[in-house]
Amino acid sequence: MMEDHFGQAVAARYDERTTSTAEVVDAIVDVLVEQAGDGPALEFGIGTGRIALPLSARGVSLRGIDLSEAMVGRLRAKPGGDTIDVTIGDFATAKVEGAYSLVYLVANTIMNLTTQDEQVACFENASAHLQSGGRFLIEVIVPGWQRLPPGERFQAFDVSPNHLGFDEIDVVTQASVSHHYWIEDGRVEVFSPPFRYVWPAELDLMARIAGMSLRERWGGWSRDPFTAESRRHVSVWEKH
Repeated sequence: MMEDHFGQAVAARYDERTTSTAEVVDAIVDVLVEQAGDGPALEFGIGTGRIALPLSARGVSLRGIDLSEAMVGRLRAKPGGDTIDVTIGDFATAKVEGAYSLVYLVANTIMNLTTQDEQVACFENASAHLQSGGRFLIEVIVPGWQRLPPGERFQAFDVSPNHLGFDEIDVVTQASVSHHYWIEDGRVEVFSPPFRYVWPAELDLMARIAGMSLRERWGGWSRDPFTAESRRHVSVWEKH
């Protein structure tokens, strides 16, 4: 089972530190509503409900899986959060009842699985929960590793008065540690969870292993084309 790095201290500040504008959330929800169609949806890594709650408000029936009881506790404390059924467990292996038209994983959460085997298991688990013709959607970054000088392992992604963030990267294994230093009221709070980046072509092979094939890939939620300059992608695979 994957290790839970999102305990009470992280969950307490998660929404504040990952705030998305209403416009961004609406764009995500618009795509998910379309992909779900008339069927139910299942969110892997439902967390505090940043996406699940507005998606539920749009009339999509959904359930969730998440390893962190602290994050799910935040979801359940929000208006409407107690109406969403959430299973506590590793979304690479945990099972829930039902067959779904959409399983989705946003905000780089596939990278919380830190081995290739776990990521393959996640695809197999998604496929096992999908109806025939159902879709598995993932949002994940494309890291700027091509900008790393030879031998360099560290890359800053945020330098601001209250936050320093940098990735520690092993390009051979695709493993990384995302270091966050939050500076507030003269105190420094450190959060350094591990990740494993997974390339788009690698994801497509994982989907094939799980009985799915690529349907669409965009450079973001606005459906702009995915190119060599894209900093993220939203990919959708369909179950055979």
